[in-house]
Amino acid sequence: MATIAARVVPVPVRLGGGRHIVERNFLLYRRSWVVFLSGFFEPVFYLLSIGIGVAHLVGDFTLSDGTKIAYAAFVAPAMLASSAMNGAIFDSTYNIFFRMKYAKLYDSMLATPLRPWDVATGEITWALLRGAIYSAMFILVMLVMGLISSWWALLALPAAVLIGFAFAGAGMALTTFMRSWQDFEFVQLAIMPMFLFSATFYPVETYPAAIRWLVEITPLYQGVVLERAFATGAVSWFLLVHALYLVAMGTLGMYVASRRLGKLLLK
Repeated sequence: MATIAARVVPVPVRLGGGRHIVERNFLLYRRSWVVFLSGFFEPVFYLLSIGIGVAHLVGDFTLSDGTKIAYAAFVAPAMLASSAMNGAIFDSTYNIFFRMKYAKLYDSMLATPLRPWDVATGEITWALLRGAIYSAMFILVMLVMGLISSWWALLALPAAVLIGFAFAGAGMALTTFMRSWQDFEFVQLAIMPMFLFSATFYPVETYPAAIRWLVEITPLYQGVVLERAFATGAVSWFLLVHALYLVAMGTLGMYVASRRLGKLLLK
């Protein structure tokens, strides 16, 4: 009855309704902090294996402005961008799908004054907070290993949050179209090629011209360019284009997610 009434009687728009979902997730993970922190170690292990092992087999890299950097310093910002992507995707797909399809958590939430937009903003805000913690710790590891050469690296954390926002919004929107766990194979089918080919381990200039443009329009590539520029100091005004790409992607994803949640749950 509460759901039917909410559809008939106009509910005043309230700002900040998503904070209750953030609080709920915080209380849940407060007792599972070991699981929460486990997401930090995978990218660090990648970085250590590259910095200690592979970097000794590969020579220095020359950036577009002529600056030479070690291979580990070239790869580390890309690993930071990939970590932000993976964390956001995991939180906004698998977790959201379980809460929506099996736990029926959102049915209960939407029986309260919370609206679909509150659910979308709350879940994505939580994904961003979680990703920001991972990214801050990763940047600290990069600093300790001497892989940061510019004060512009102070913007690496906001850039990681922006990457998480883009992928969290898109991930949550796509999850509302998922019918079963098997559909998540398509998520992995998209994520893995982006991780391997978005100039993560070698410059985009190594690709043939016919393929390079395809790499340059992928979402992760935008994040890799941002993080690598801030970590090395090779900053230009064109970075705003990459940032706007990610903002548009996240905003559109949030909008689609909120509309789909309303369609699926407020019946």
